[in-house]
Amino acid sequence: MYIMIRGIIRKYKIFIFSMSFLSVVILISMYFLLRQQKPLPIYQPNMVNPSLVDNNLQHVKRFHRIQDFSMLNQNGDTIGIEDYRDKIFVTDFFFTTCPSICPIMTDNLLRIQEEFRSDTLIKLLSYSVTPEIDSVAQLKKYSLEKGVDDSKWNLLTGNKEEIYKLARKSYLVVEEAEDPHQMIHTENFVLIDPERRIRGYYDGTDDEEIEQLIKDIRFLKKDYN
Repeated sequence: MYIMIRGIIRKYKIFIFSMSFLSVVILISMYFLLRQQKPLPIYQPNMVNPSLVDNNLQHVKRFHRIQDFSMLNQNGDTIGIEDYRDKIFVTDFFFTTCPSICPIMTDNLLRIQEEFRSDTLIKLLSYSVTPEIDSVAQLKKYSLEKGVDDSKWNLLTGNKEEIYKLARKSYLVVEEAEDPHQMIHTENFVLIDPERRIRGYYDGTDDEEIEQLIKDIRFLKKDYN
């Protein structure tokens, strides 16, 4: 019996070796395929919590883009969506006197700033939800205190109704308010691609989500490179 088995093995050893090698190759290929990151979603208004989306947009399933705007940054320069043409950028809504989540969010955006400081494709954008307090001078003071890189990160102030409209109709991050002058912002960071499409939402106070955001920025950059 032993001699018979040895004979069979000898006769089919090339076949056995080939099949074993093929199995290893398949297993390795499957491992790397499973490890590859899936394409980032392209968020449409109908995919987002309806409470954060303007009523007129909640049914929209495609073609959503960040709309243009015109506001002043911490240096008094007029900034619009054209200043982010062909850029990947992260957006949030904040105010300089916020005592709770804003300092954490700012620290995490500073972390992203440092991570991509020399990368001209990556930018940051923050809108103040209290523009009546956050004047250009106040934003400049805040940016200097925090270490904001003016070439990479704009802190914006402007018409509060326009900011509210952007939050509800473009970035989809603010709950409806009876009075837009009482806008309550969320902790969301929003990842925007060079085509002005929303590619991700992240809790700006959560370290693990910030790590994921950094990974997703790198992944998105590879897509566009």
